[in-house]
Amino acid sequence: MPTKQTQYNKKWVNTHKQRAKYLSDRSRSRSFIRNQATLDDIEEFTKLLAKRKEELQ
Repeated sequence: MPTKQTQYNKKWVNTHKQRAKYLSDRSRSRSFIRNQATLDDIEEFTKLLAKRKEELQ
């Protein structure tokens, strides 16, 4: 039987789908970088981040 908090969380996710996806993607990205990324991955991410930063400015 789901708790009130679980029900609230499901309702929040359903009403904020884009924000929930953003938070999930961000969390998975950070976890990958911390736990599994190789030096080659980090070098590639550095280039991608620099390009993205330019686009946003």
